[in-house]
Amino acid sequence: MVKKFPLDVVGIGNAIVDVLVQIEDSFLEKNSLVKGSMSLIDEAQAELLYSFMSSGIESSGGSAANSLACLAQLGSKTRFIGRVKNDQLGHIFTHDICASGALFETPPALVGPSTARCLIFVTPDAQRTMCTYLGASVLISPENLDLSVIEQSKVLYLEGYLWDNASAKEAFLAASELSKSAGGKVALSLSDSFCVDRHRDSFLELLETKVDILFANESEIISLYNSSSLSNAIEKVKGVCEVSAITCGEKGSVIITEKEQLQINSYQLGPTIDTTGAGDLYAGGFLHGYTKGKDLQTCGKIGSICAGHIVTQLGSRSQSSLSDLVKESLV
Repeated sequence: MVKKFPLDVVGIGNAIVDVLVQIEDSFLEKNSLVKGSMSLIDEAQAELLYSFMSSGIESSGGSAANSLACLAQLGSKTRFIGRVKNDQLGHIFTHDICASGALFETPPALVGPSTARCLIFVTPDAQRTMCTYLGASVLISPENLDLSVIEQSKVLYLEGYLWDNASAKEAFLAASELSKSAGGKVALSLSDSFCVDRHRDSFLELLETKVDILFANESEIISLYNSSSLSNAIEKVKGVCEVSAITCGEKGSVIITEKEQLQINSYQLGPTIDTTGAGDLYAGGFLHGYTKGKDLQTCGKIGSICAGHIVTQLGSRSQSSLSDLVKESLV
């Protein structure tokens, strides 16, 4: 008898408020920011840069949170686990992710660092420069996990950034063990190539022992295997996980299993304005199809549609119905 799960996907990740603003290159030069980079900053730097920013978009963010919001907008039953503080940005994060349809009930921290934020500066060429203060988000620990919720989900979705903090790493491992024992699948996003560089050996072990579904972009998978090319990295990851989905920007994506390799075309749905969250939306769309029993080709197409749409607007929350868009585009 096939087990019925009340939830489609539970995600654990950094709870971050994305603050997006469109700027000119001169702003980056004035504030000594390297275009296209992602740097970690402290709370004082975050407050200073925030004070320099003009009005922009403030929304719940973080890799896993972006994917969970996408899933909820597509109609999946989702729940996010992450840590915010009981402050203004914490309230913004909570309201925004719940408005997407995802459940978020982790109690906010009453003391300690303030809610995490990612200041995202988007230049006219659509490149993003990010300055991230991790704040309260790294306080996630096994004590924050609602274990019964993880047991009720078809897929547990984790972001690689969790591996940067010891308590979050413990939560990561505890949750994956519980999901596997309950008959669920564990999905992992590698997050970024610098994260892969920091934790290569650990990630390779994770893929061999705990991960069923892997999400990575071209540079991340090449970094993971220290490969000279994407094709070489694909050969190495083949059969390691049940499914590996590798995104390649405008070239689309590649889905790899032990027995097949599928090429998925990208969807060009308008001019590229901001690439923030494209990989996260791909993962969200893919997992929506996966939990609904769709074949892998269809899962990849749904992911590509969501990613192709989100780059045509500012921010990682769709301003139109993703569900309708997928229905119209999936032919």
